[in-house]
Amino acid sequence: MPAMSSRIQFLAAALAVFAAPAAFAAGVSATVNDKAGRPLEGAVLMLEPDGARLPVKPVTGIEISQTKKRFTPDVSIVTVGTAVTFPNRDTVRHHVYSFSTAKPFELKLYAGTPSAPVVFDKPGVVVIGCNIHDQMTAWVVIVDTPFHGRTGADGQLRLDGVPAGSYKLRAWHPGLAEGAAPVALALRVGTADLEQVVSLDVVGARP
Repeated sequence: MPAMSSRIQFLAAALAVFAAPAAFAAGVSATVNDKAGRPLEGAVLMLEPDGARLPVKPVTGIEISQTKKRFTPDVSIVTVGTAVTFPNRDTVRHHVYSFSTAKPFELKLYAGTPSAPVVFDKPGVVVIGCNIHDQMTAWVVIVDTPFHGRTGADGQLRLDGVPAGSYKLRAWHPGLAEGAAPVALALRVGTADLEQVVSLDVVGARP
């Protein structure tokens, strides 16, 4: 009987280990609205733990091209350490730059693709422009968490597999006033799914 009892205890412990991920992870669903309460498409959400950071890996193959005197895409989300290339596919040259604290850089007047990519090595929001064409603007949001994404046309985003713990949910949108920090919301994730609503005071953004 002692041997059988030990076997039962071992099996119980093993089952507890395999069940742990499901028991201690949940989904976080967020709805982002503008100040008028309308769903806001294209908001960037970042779920950051209050304690030790969660591991992230740089994303590969990211580029922000220049076509028809526009940056494409206009908003990019990358993890810390990601290298981004800036191919110029226009028939005119561009001078790409940023003065943002998270990543100041300059790619002087060029055609084609610069030989060295730009590595975004600090979290934050980077505004990118062209020194020749003032109408060209793009943003790079550098995140230090694996839990991030952009809201759809309904203003919603769901993040799955979030470990239990204390977090800050940060929300940002290109329609925020220039230089505005992401809106932060403290929340506690447990074993059940969590619903959150975030309101952003955007300037000229359409739902």
